[in-house]
Amino acid sequence: MTVSGATATALVVQHQPGEGLGRWTEWLAERGVTPRVVHAYEGEPVPDRLEHPALIVLGGAHLPDDDVDAPWLPATRELVRQALAEETPMFGICLGGQMLAQVAGGDVRGNHGTPEFGSTRLSLRPEAATDPVFRGLPAHPAAIENHVDAITALPAGARWLVRSEHCPYQGFRVGPAAWGVQFHPEASAEHIRGWNRDRLDRHGAPAPETLHALALRDEPTATDTWRTVAHRFADVVTATVRPPGSRPH
Repeated sequence: MTVSGATATALVVQHQPGEGLGRWTEWLAERGVTPRVVHAYEGEPVPDRLEHPALIVLGGAHLPDDDVDAPWLPATRELVRQALAEETPMFGICLGGQMLAQVAGGDVRGNHGTPEFGSTRLSLRPEAATDPVFRGLPAHPAAIENHVDAITALPAGARWLVRSEHCPYQGFRVGPAAWGVQFHPEASAEHIRGWNRDRLDRHGAPAPETLHALALRDEPTATDTWRTVAHRFADVVTATVRPPGSRPH
């Protein structure tokens, strides 16, 4: 059941197998938002224009401008530009968050800073207290991380919402309705079981089994936190869509 009575679709750009919308599929549906996933890595074309009332750009093992290895990225960046220009609600996760930052004028660097893997303690900044999506969350929520690249500068005017010990720009908002995060609110602890052991070894990270066990410890509270964020984002989306049968004033 939705808060507003409205229903909406969100265009979701997926960059690689195994990095889908995860538990956000169910959480968005609980608030009336249905995903329309573009599997770009399979060659499914990214639309030229954003004709949906929301955009979600997921994570992946690319930089936002890695156009040679991921030739669908230019089209995805155009959708992000359109969402910003038209104030269409958007949520970017990991690569998607980096893309939002870069398109809006910030900076992203590959293999920068300290990699983060597994359940990580975050810290909400004071600006989060008045944000429509991040307000009132626990001061130090845990979230799953899986990145070696990082945002190094936020766009001018962005609202800096979340940080971690090793990665300052964990969460932010650009304009009234575009959010980006470095972490993975859509991923459960179970997702970690499929991570590449060799990649973790290269970066000196614990084995998947160890990371999975640590994430399970944090999962009950983390689940409540990121369900709230998904619901609030969905509420932003459905607030822009009139309920069925309603008439414009």
